[in-house]
Amino acid sequence: MTGYQAIYQRYKQQILAGSLKAGEKVPAIRVLAADLGVAKKTVETAYNILIGEGYLVSKGARGTIVNPDLKLKPANEQTVNKVDDQKLQQLIDLRDNAGFFRLGIPALDEFPYKKWLLLSGKDIRAMRPEHMLTPPVMGYAPLREAIANYVNISRGLNCTASQVCITSGYKHSLALILQALATRHDKVVYEDPGYFFGQKLLKRIAENLHYVPVDSQGLNVDYLLNYQRDARFVITTPAHHSPLAVTLSLPRRQQLLQWAQEQQAWIVEDDYDGEFHYTKKVLPALKSQDSADRVIYVGTFSKTIMPAMRISYIVLPKALINRFHETAEIVETSLPLLPQQILSRFISEGHFFKHLKKMRTLYQARRQMVLNALHSVYPTQFYVELTDGGMHIVAFLKTGNQDEQLATIWQQHQLLVFPLSAWYAGKTKRYGLVIGYTNIQSEQQATEALRLPYEQTLALLG
Repeated sequence: MTGYQAIYQRYKQQILAGSLKAGEKVPAIRVLAADLGVAKKTVETAYNILIGEGYLVSKGARGTIVNPDLKLKPANEQTVNKVDDQKLQQLIDLRDNAGFFRLGIPALDEFPYKKWLLLSGKDIRAMRPEHMLTPPVMGYAPLREAIANYVNISRGLNCTASQVCITSGYKHSLALILQALATRHDKVVYEDPGYFFGQKLLKRIAENLHYVPVDSQGLNVDYLLNYQRDARFVITTPAHHSPLAVTLSLPRRQQLLQWAQEQQAWIVEDDYDGEFHYTKKVLPALKSQDSADRVIYVGTFSKTIMPAMRISYIVLPKALINRFHETAEIVETSLPLLPQQILSRFISEGHFFKHLKKMRTLYQARRQMVLNALHSVYPTQFYVELTDGGMHIVAFLKTGNQDEQLATIWQQHQLLVFPLSAWYAGKTKRYGLVIGYTNIQSEQQATEALRLPYEQTLALLG
């Protein structure tokens, strides 16, 4: 399908999928024609068909918009919601059950338990009456200081403890940011593909949600500038885009920061596993390049220490400190004090840096174990685009698009992988399996696990 038909189908699909919403303006004919490298007549023909079928409405000199009166079939929405709910339950099951290749779980077998228990004992014995009061809503002051020192050294930031807000996880951080800053009509842009739980949360709390594709250079900032320039928030994972694990290129970082400054928009940088990099060509955090103070930096200890601790943090632009403090006082109850005290001591005494250094070396070795095993067991079914770091690989299917069926087969053998296509919100998708490697202890273990669904995998993929 070429020419006007391809443009017509693309816009029709985006409108039916809800990516383009009622009343939203579409690019001018000359702008879209130049962007796609086609004649203006080609775009004009596609628009005329969409207008004739009621998907678009021409407003003359004011441009063309998605028909505000367009009513989509409720059955379609119900079907999409049902599929999304099934995927959500599937991901919850993978998170909560034991098995091989679990996603986003640090190497629990190599955690320094003895040191952690020793520090825990010290803080329990040091408990005083004032520790029994309600903890500060912005977080335990020594922990905020320790986090500020850590991100300044390791991620290139330049912040103070007053800019750090402690939260109970990424979803909590995201919700707090939007509660403090967003109105119901603000356009929120999320990367596609993107973290599945993040997508589900945003669908609930962001009425004006849109997506920007991710390619081999990271978030497609040209697409953002062409189609979503008026966004108020961009939420992204530039260190290792989830789940593709590619890094946002330096030119695109500069483009994105320039856009945020010009539009007075906010970039929410989720640096969920930026600590785990295996080459010397590591780009610092996007926030470190943010001279206009438009980046809200979000980090977590779920990927570096343990998910059970439920401690994350936000590094705020200075202009937002008072607003976040006020919002936190109204809507938050703050985290328990003891875990914050233990973590503060773990960081400030140097144990956290030592642990991270050990994990980088360990994860690089374990990634290679899984890669070797995958290539040995399935030499013709998958290919891997190796990235600079992260905690998982994506095994792309060489042929076909049956990643959901394949993932179901593997999960039946306690291989807790997830289909890549399920992380996409739009119609354009890639297909493969997202495979964690952090808790694989040997190449033999990985090989034996991968052989479990061998016959069924070959029967499906051929």
